[in-house]
Amino acid sequence: MTSADTYGELAQLTQLVDEYYQVESLDPSKLPLLQRQIWDLIRQTNLDADLSAMLSRDHGDHKHDWDDEMTPEGVPVSLAEMDGKDIAHLIEDIDGYLCELGAAQIRNGLHTLGQMPEGETLIDMLRALTRLPNGPVPGMLATLAVLYQLDTEMLHQRKGRKLAATDALTDWAGRPIVTGADALEVLDEMAGHLIRLFEYYRFDKKMTDRVIFESLHRDPASPGLTDLRTIMTFIAEEIVPNLARTDEEITNLLHGLSGGYVPAGPSGAPTRGMAHILPTGRNFYAVDPRVLPSKAAWEVGQQLAKEVLDRHWKETGHYPESVGISIWGTSAMRTHGDDVAEVLALLGVRPVWQAESRRITGLEIIPPAQLGRPRVDVTTRISGFFRDAFPHLIELMDEAVQMAIAADEPLEENFVKKHYLKELAELQKDDTYAVEEAEERAAYRIFGAAPGSYGAGILPLINERNWETDGDFAQAYINWGGYAYSRNAQGVDARDEFTRRLTGVEVALHNQDNREHDLFDSDDYLQFHGGMIATIRNLTGQQPKHYLGDSQDPAKPVVRDLKEETLRVFRSRVINPKWIESIKKHGYKGGLELTATVDYLFGYDATAHVVDDWMYEKVAGTYALDADMQQFFEENNPWALQAVTGRLLEAAQRGLWERPSEETLEGLKNLYLKSETLLESRADQTPTLK
Repeated sequence: MTSADTYGELAQLTQLVDEYYQVESLDPSKLPLLQRQIWDLIRQTNLDADLSAMLSRDHGDHKHDWDDEMTPEGVPVSLAEMDGKDIAHLIEDIDGYLCELGAAQIRNGLHTLGQMPEGETLIDMLRALTRLPNGPVPGMLATLAVLYQLDTEMLHQRKGRKLAATDALTDWAGRPIVTGADALEVLDEMAGHLIRLFEYYRFDKKMTDRVIFESLHRDPASPGLTDLRTIMTFIAEEIVPNLARTDEEITNLLHGLSGGYVPAGPSGAPTRGMAHILPTGRNFYAVDPRVLPSKAAWEVGQQLAKEVLDRHWKETGHYPESVGISIWGTSAMRTHGDDVAEVLALLGVRPVWQAESRRITGLEIIPPAQLGRPRVDVTTRISGFFRDAFPHLIELMDEAVQMAIAADEPLEENFVKKHYLKELAELQKDDTYAVEEAEERAAYRIFGAAPGSYGAGILPLINERNWETDGDFAQAYINWGGYAYSRNAQGVDARDEFTRRLTGVEVALHNQDNREHDLFDSDDYLQFHGGMIATIRNLTGQQPKHYLGDSQDPAKPVVRDLKEETLRVFRSRVINPKWIESIKKHGYKGGLELTATVDYLFGYDATAHVVDDWMYEKVAGTYALDADMQQFFEENNPWALQAVTGRLLEAAQRGLWERPSEETLEGLKNLYLKSETLLESRADQTPTLK
């Protein structure tokens, strides 16, 4: 793992914002010129797409009502009508967003089996592993912030806000620190400097005080260094020795293939404050399903539910009556049940734990007065692995649904009961079902693939190019996932009920609990989440709200619109030279990774409609039409070049890429023909067996 950093035009924009802050106090007459330069660069980088989504949000002390219309001078009306205070807030928001992009955690190439990270890769990995608290071990950034009288929570809330940094921090940085974003950047640099010097001393715990003195210029006897010593001891005694055991991946694999015993170890996402799960190469175990959701997961789930409902209220003025969420078993293992906790929280039902064992002993309904809002109906699409691994959680969620249905409450305060009664009346109209079966079917809220089946049915359509409209996606999504699960149903064919449930869904949800992968790293996101969005759009004729929960830091979960998340991932990884160069080091496999990124981006756009024309244009220029990239593909994986080019041409053909430039389109066509010729020549040179 590594930080994305800013690059190219984003780095230029960061410099302009820094210059703006300097000129603001030294020469205010230049501010209009800088404002224009900043806006020109925003348009040049297409950041106006990010801003239109970002600035419409409530920022606590201010909110921008963004208008995409332009003045005759080519400036957004919203920008032209801003006064000095609003302009200052806008600059703060831009600065904060650039800080988020630069600090985003991305993969640094691929993991090589049995190989411990070295050099800067190791430094970056240790920064990622110590960023958050690891149990009783505090997080590195928060610890350093306290040393300089800063609060990281406040810094993260408003990164662009000005602050008065201590002289000690400014002296260490050797440059002005104007905003929270500046301070966060310096603290991250400081963490890297500490770890780099610690590596120089071979992570010798006895050298801790010397590293602190040489890195921070602080007397080791000065107060407040206890937490920092704890972190460095954790690095020296736990993390580095466990990373050094990475070679056990190969040793244990071979031992297991020989019929030997493979040692067991816990599972999870190490960068999510779970560095204790190292070393890798062990036969990982999950959790006792009876303790899920854990008390910690319940706190995260409640906050995610609140974020969803607050966001929908701010955007629409009302709470959603029904939401849909996709849940995976792997996520439940890593988080100890965050997603399930969110479902329960939306339903207005909470778990009850036994104090001694921490196991769930039951559920209790949250009274309306305490809940403070209606119970929200939740349609849950579970993965095949979740179905197999967590039948207990299926029963738990179904019990919560039944409790909500049975609650003696007005229907305007209980959307679960409201929809249940409406569906029950529909099912009883023609006497197709007996009373008991009609009641059972009207209460179905948990759906998945048929027993023994897995996936969502979307990927084959994408891979085989065997789709034309949203209706094709909807048919596959419903046919593949329309099997009901409850305390009494173990994969009952309920495609009609699944269709009715999705027809009423106003918000399609999915959560991501770590940054060790992202939306365009896997086809599962586009299948489960994108497939749900496409199906709802086909059934209702309208694009639903689509949110993605981010709980990479369990202490600060946030919910973003899927388009916002798409832009963040696109800028921080997809077109980031740092990531591209790291992946190219892997030759043939690197080419496959680049192809997969384009495929998943295309697939998410096909299902969720989240990729703009400029993004396709940027991918074409970065992945296909760049001379250095073409040389990489031709030397390492010419099949990948053809796949990337073909997928981009398909996006244009299908109208997802609505208005590609003629120059780009012609370049892609010529490149595709060139790649065919190259592959044919490779085939002619293939030696034959005699």
